[in-house]
Amino acid sequence: MTPDRLAPYARLPRAYRDLHLLHSTVDAFGRAHWLLRTPAETPGPYDAVVVTVDDGASYATGLSSVSARHPRIDALPDGGFVVADARSGTGDEQVQVFDALGRPSWTFRVGDAIEHLLTDESGDLWIGYFDEGVFGDDPLSAAGARRWSATGEALWAYSPPPGGDWIADCYALNVDRRVAWVYPYTAYAGFPLVEVRHDPPLHLRTTRVEGASGVAVAGERALFFGGYRKDRDRLVVASLGESTVDVVTTTRLTRADGTPLDGRRRVVSRGPRIYVQERSGTEWGVLDVGRG
Repeated sequence: MTPDRLAPYARLPRAYRDLHLLHSTVDAFGRAHWLLRTPAETPGPYDAVVVTVDDGASYATGLSSVSARHPRIDALPDGGFVVADARSGTGDEQVQVFDALGRPSWTFRVGDAIEHLLTDESGDLWIGYFDEGVFGDDPLSAAGARRWSATGEALWAYSPPPGGDWIADCYALNVDRRVAWVYPYTAYAGFPLVEVRHDPPLHLRTTRVEGASGVAVAGERALFFGGYRKDRDRLVVASLGESTVDVVTTTRLTRADGTPLDGRRRVVSRGPRIYVQERSGTEWGVLDVGRG
């Protein structure tokens, strides 16, 4: 079976490649962002730069007094940015919001052990937590997946729908225009795919796909990327039923030139697309479930 290939999507301009990469993402509007700083690290807050690539054009935004040591970044619809520290202690306001000029405006807390941070088109923050936050002593991350406003107001927290179970670890999170998809590991229900809309109830579908790091959905079609050990490059094509996700085909994902992906990668799921960034961190590739 012919492997599916990533299509080139966005590339960090060469002028910034000597800087230290802290994090990178693709936002709700399809813009790619790199959070960078000078290689010399000093204790305390630091200045950083966000390089944005939008349809081939690029521009930079300086951020002042960034405090996150393990940052996750995404963009806000007003031109600003949100930066969160993936790890935090009780009482730490680890989320910083920056305005369009890169100035810090306010801070708040969302809980420990952030695995995924994705903003939507309205500026809300969707966060998926890994197991150390779920089973730690921080009540804010115990639900496993939550939505917050850009000012720190708690808007939603996951609670198991009928037939579901509590999240033990949020493996993948997809945030689209009007819907989010949570793909967690749960102790008693395996790896369900949970459709989350602004109006309840949640819609849970069971799957036989384990350990994926990315998920894309378009209509009744879904893609799952990744898995354990030898399945790190696995790509599962599936169809969405009323209560199940049914596997159609299983193949491998490669680079655009057909060569294998390297070991480490960053994955962002947005609606019908899965974006993949390899170890170097300089390029994003994309796979679109709506194509082919």
